[in-house]
Amino acid sequence: MSTARVLLIEDEVDVRQLLKRVIALEGFTMFEAANCQSALKVLENEKIDLVLCDVKLPDGDGVDLIKRMKSSFPLLEIIVLTAYGNIPDSVRAIKNGAFDYLIKVDDNDRILPLLYSALERINLGKKVARLEKQVAEKYASFESVIGNSPQIMEAKVMAQIAAPTEAPVLLLGETGSGKEIFAQAIHSASKRCRKTFLGLNCSAFSSTLLESELFGYKSGAFTGAMKDKRGLIEEANGGTLFLDEIGEMPLDLQAKLLRLLETSEFIKVGDTHLQKVDIRIIAATNRNLRQDIVEGKFREDLFYRLNLITIQLPALRERQTDIPLLADFFLQKLTKGSYEHVKGMSESYVAHLAKHDWRGNIRELKNVIERSLILCSGDRLTIENLPLELQYTTLKSKSPSAFELARVEQEHIQRVLQYTGGNKAQAAKLLNIGIATLYRKLEDTKHHER
Repeated sequence: MSTARVLLIEDEVDVRQLLKRVIALEGFTMFEAANCQSALKVLENEKIDLVLCDVKLPDGDGVDLIKRMKSSFPLLEIIVLTAYGNIPDSVRAIKNGAFDYLIKVDDNDRILPLLYSALERINLGKKVARLEKQVAEKYASFESVIGNSPQIMEAKVMAQIAAPTEAPVLLLGETGSGKEIFAQAIHSASKRCRKTFLGLNCSAFSSTLLESELFGYKSGAFTGAMKDKRGLIEEANGGTLFLDEIGEMPLDLQAKLLRLLETSEFIKVGDTHLQKVDIRIIAATNRNLRQDIVEGKFREDLFYRLNLITIQLPALRERQTDIPLLADFFLQKLTKGSYEHVKGMSESYVAHLAKHDWRGNIRELKNVIERSLILCSGDRLTIENLPLELQYTTLKSKSPSAFELARVEQEHIQRVLQYTGGNKAQAAKLLNIGIATLYRKLEDTKHHER
């Protein structure tokens, strides 16, 4: 018996009913369509493993349809149904990606063996896809956490201790500090590494949509719920569910999440049936949850349930020694296939990166490297390739005169002139001042320097 899902595309009702009966007796879940348009709708709305497709259809050529289906669903296996004498069409269909062909009526005894052969190829394809996913997940191991500063090493050690356990993990840190990278690394180093890792940003949805995304719903639960939907909790069964910005989750959903953590059970929206799952929760936030508890915004019992293992991720400005390593990592990553003319960074460029506050943390650093690459015409990133706001050294490293408005204005003008290659007309346009005003300010600069 098979649990595979088969779509039968055949416009002749008698043939369709006969084939459907034969295949369904083997346990296959059957879907049917009488033309190209309805077949494509089924494929869009249902997860189909196998297709039996007639060559001649009322609204199109089945051979062309095969090419279209394989383009949109590469793992789909398709068996062509053809009348005796249409062998050339069948050969053309195989060139378009079909698995094999059957001659209607004459080849009835070949239907099931051919279906099972196609199913073997499907299972092999899924196995290969899983292996590829596992290889890709190696990037999400602790090797992907770049840095060797004491602060990041402490966080990595805690994460490595947490990984082999089944305990929930709470990741604390500013936006862009690498919380999802840590969550993926913990999953990849856990016993669940061969299972699914799914992530959800709790701040990206309204309360109603967040509940549907997490718990799923039953058909008819609300207007527009035309069929059952599996939520992320169900999809992540056996694996890990990462809930980012957990502090933004509404209180009523916090109660449901607490029940899930305590009982491993949940109820879909619009359902009365309890479902049991085996998932690990990793949560993350940039909020002060203890303060949120005092203000009644976060459940204390849920906090202590999530707080079994807490890992504090340092802000980038707190681990400045890691900035050159991260910058080099992003440079190597971003120049693969693009910007290959850029081979490195100047010392002054790296020094400027180390002096910045990085309020956006690692995410901001990656953005700056990418912007620099866009502006770079040479083989190395230099200060001139930095966004203007980063071209200034930090005030804490400068003399009291750095706080003078006139000095800041003078430096800004010089940076813009460097950016335009000395073109004063272009610089004036960027500064949104007249060319005469620019010349006057340059004269003032000379006067102050005397």
